[in-house]
Amino acid sequence: MAFPIDAVCARFPALSHSTTGAARVYFDAPGGTQMCGQSIAAMAAHLSGGTANAGGVFETSVATDALSAAAHAALADLLGGAPDEIAIGPNMTSLTLAVSRSLARDWAPGDEIVLTRLDHDANVAPWLMAAADRGVTVRWLGIDRDSGRLDMTGLPALLSDRTRLVAVGGASNALGTINDLAAISAAVRAASAALLYVDGVQSVPHLPTDVHALGCDFLVCSPYKFFGPHAGVLWGKRAMLENLTAYKVRPAAVAGAKRFETGTPSFEAQAGIIGMVDYLEWLGSPASPAAPLGATDTRRARLLAAMARCAAYENALGARMLAGLLADNRVRLYGPPTMEGRVPTFAFTVDGMAPCALVERLARHGIFAWSGHFYAVETIAALGLDGAGGLVRVGLCHYNTAGEVDRFLAVLQAVLAETA
Repeated sequence: MAFPIDAVCARFPALSHSTTGAARVYFDAPGGTQMCGQSIAAMAAHLSGGTANAGGVFETSVATDALSAAAHAALADLLGGAPDEIAIGPNMTSLTLAVSRSLARDWAPGDEIVLTRLDHDANVAPWLMAAADRGVTVRWLGIDRDSGRLDMTGLPALLSDRTRLVAVGGASNALGTINDLAAISAAVRAASAALLYVDGVQSVPHLPTDVHALGCDFLVCSPYKFFGPHAGVLWGKRAMLENLTAYKVRPAAVAGAKRFETGTPSFEAQAGIIGMVDYLEWLGSPASPAAPLGATDTRRARLLAAMARCAAYENALGARMLAGLLADNRVRLYGPPTMEGRVPTFAFTVDGMAPCALVERLARHGIFAWSGHFYAVETIAALGLDGAGGLVRVGLCHYNTAGEVDRFLAVLQAVLAETA
């Protein structure tokens, strides 16, 4: 089936706005996508219909409990886990800090952890602090500067019976590189009893996700980076969760992943998560006839189909972007040179122009992009760009169009011509 880009765009209210008299081009998706209309409507409906805290016997509290259960079930279907393995928190960083503290309770001097130079700092700094607290040795998996990929040949030497944890991203938020999590998991399992903690913030928005197939013990992601509200999500294997002591107040839940849901959550965000999953389910539904709604296995299949459909569309869109970027010898691309092994996030520098200056010029034309380190501080340092303003980053998702890519490339060429 042809990708229904017009119908997709119609479901994102923000896409109808303009800047400087022209339609906005949202190429800032790696930092946060626009929300789909179903997510916005679900949040508003929860708040306008009467909200309440959980655990009561009155109508609005009972409704809140049902809403929260539905949100956990929806995320479980998206990721391939079970509802009691899902925790919803304020953001991925807070959840990772909480899990790192719990895991580190059992670490001791002589233990080791493995981190990568390709990760967002939210999957680096929490582990560095935990290791420092417990006297644990940190080992680093480096990157190949030319390809922007992890140096997988160096992984076996970093693993031993002293390794307690390996933390790695599903995809780089800076370069777009997709990491081979199955291969990483196999290497970890073969050499150690370490836990595998995956930052899926950049991979979940672009790829079908099956936490069990990935072979990880934990995965975190952020719904605001895949068309939903600002929140964080943790999935953990039930067996792992049941053996963890969470830092929480005494009356709070202790069952499953909910032990990491400290304090009163944003129930309106949980409503928005349901709306976001409903949107993705629509995108993965067969054109005709529509299968009955409601069955968990049917929703899981539709969500996988939606993400596969997005990946195929984004792959073609990304190839168009790459061809344009690689056509100019003033542009230096970082990361994989083709769409094989990457999500549609593209980082580059331009000879003779600071990254911040270029994104300012793009913004004047209504094209929204980022410059800097994007919290991938280890990556930027490994590339030798920490003193040069970092990178320009443009990131696409499935509501972007070929026309927007062409418009961006034309503006980029005009800016380059002006500064030649």
